[in-house]
Amino acid sequence: MPEQARTVLAFDFGLKRIGVAVGEAELGTAHPLPGIAAPGFAAIDKLVKEWRPRTLVVGLPVAERGEHPMAKRAQRFARQLEGRFRLPVAHVDERYTSVEAESLLRGTKNKQVDSVAAQLILEQYFHGQAA
Repeated sequence: MPEQARTVLAFDFGLKRIGVAVGEAELGTAHPLPGIAAPGFAAIDKLVKEWRPRTLVVGLPVAERGEHPMAKRAQRFARQLEGRFRLPVAHVDERYTSVEAESLLRGTKNKQVDSVAAQLILEQYFHGQAA
């Protein structure tokens, strides 16, 4: 992988499963990876060693009114990632990504909804960086 490549890993945090996606900032593209069982730090360690990301992105659940019940847990997960891997961690509003992922996968055999949601989170991150 070229030195200038800026690989980013993204996570759609859940209590049972964590969706994972990888992408290149320069290209602005993201691809889902197989999801992992929560909390998944051993699996994430393998992903970090394999992909050598420069940044991690965590989807932050945002409620229409007030705080989403999972927001504090997702923020804690993000802090744990930052502490374990010593990489910058960005937060992205993940509102409706799971619904959109389910819609995109409707009619397919692919059941990696969490990882497709992570892909959408990462694409949002890339679009925000370009702005």
